[in-house]
Amino acid sequence: AKLTQEIADLTDAIAEIDAAVAKATEIRNAEKAKNAETIAYAKAASTAVAQALAVLKEFYAKAAEATAFVQGWEDDAPGGGSYDKAYTGMGAEGGGVTGMLEVIASDFARLESETSASEDEAANAFERFTAESSKDRAVKDTDMGNKEINKTHKSGLLNDTIKDLKATQEELDAALAYYDKLKPSCVNSGVSYEERVKRRADETQSLQEALR
Repeated sequence: AKLTQEIADLTDAIAEIDAAVAKATEIRNAEKAKNAETIAYAKAASTAVAQALAVLKEFYAKAAEATAFVQGWEDDAPGGGSYDKAYTGMGAEGGGVTGMLEVIASDFARLESETSASEDEAANAFERFTAESSKDRAVKDTDMGNKEINKTHKSGLLNDTIKDLKATQEELDAALAYYDKLKPSCVNSGVSYEERVKRRADETQSLQEALR
């Protein structure tokens, strides 16, 4: 009975381990998919921002050249030039569009880096958890197998003992029945020990006289 209860407890413990691993695997897979999606999004966004920055920088560079050309032409014209400096647009120097895009690009790069680090950490933690769970399950499974073997052995001994007990009980019952049968003539004859000794002596004397 004790082994049966211990085996049942181990079965429940193994089932709990399996359920915990299954739940952790489900969460890990969802987390992994979400991180992969985030990393892919951050990479695509970084590429798009980098392309936008390249286009804007090229545009502002050409615009600056065109403005400088116009300034030179105006300086040669009657009345002098009408421009004070080259046009730079909303470039990084003024904290404009390019500066904002560079900040956004930095944010996407940081998002990708942090998500990748978080994914690596989560993957390592999941690997440790599954390894420990697998080890714990193997130990419990081995223990349960040993207990089942021991239970089978004990059950065999129990059956043999029950058979021996039954046979011994039958022998005892037969002996008690025979004792009850002999008891009236051996114990309850109503003759004391001294009388039986005297009768035996008288019988012996009578036999001796008859022999003579």
